[in-house]
Amino acid sequence: MKNNISEIIKILEKTYPDAKVELNFGDTFQLLVSVILSAQCTDVRVNKVTPPLFERLPDARAFADATLDEIEKYIYSTGFYRAKARNIKGAAEKILKDFGGKVPNTMDGLLTLPGVARKTANVVLSSGFGKDVGIVVDTHVARITGKLGLVPKKMALQKNAVKIEQELMKIVPKSKWGEFSHMIVWHGRRICFARKPNCKGCPLNKICPSSEV
Repeated sequence: MKNNISEIIKILEKTYPDAKVELNFGDTFQLLVSVILSAQCTDVRVNKVTPPLFERLPDARAFADATLDEIEKYIYSTGFYRAKARNIKGAAEKILKDFGGKVPNTMDGLLTLPGVARKTANVVLSSGFGKDVGIVVDTHVARITGKLGLVPKKMALQKNAVKIEQELMKIVPKSKWGEFSHMIVWHGRRICFARKPNCKGCPLNKICPSSEV
């Protein structure tokens, strides 16, 4: 399947020409907050939580000045709200202290922020700054690239995001890194469902080794 990567990308581009991050945000800081909130939570839920949150706390200064109790009150329904509140407040404080109040636009800079690992950093860089320095690997990307044979199935089952990203970066053209992850995520949310994939309606069913058609 690694030899079919060009065909896979071509089919996905035709199927999902408008694929992009499905979080709603106004600027890069709000994107960062939204991505942190999306851990173990759906984008739909995050998008319900953030409008009142950002109306009350619109920027890094507001989050840094807010109490943890106040932040927790707004984000409770996203799960793991205490840890998320600590990370978001900590990230806001560090952005103000070390980055002049602006979200850093480098991988190294982003990785210094509480609650930020490569997945979050890749989303912020790609969707916030238009910089693709890696490939976002979430549960959809791990699962589907394993099904397609783009990464070893054992690696996909273990959900080792770092190793999966390294494998994908070897075969996906760098110019496609950003859109590739968005298209795979959209595919997982619309057709290749985890519990019952719609193989019959899948545009990749003829080349997918896991297809049940």
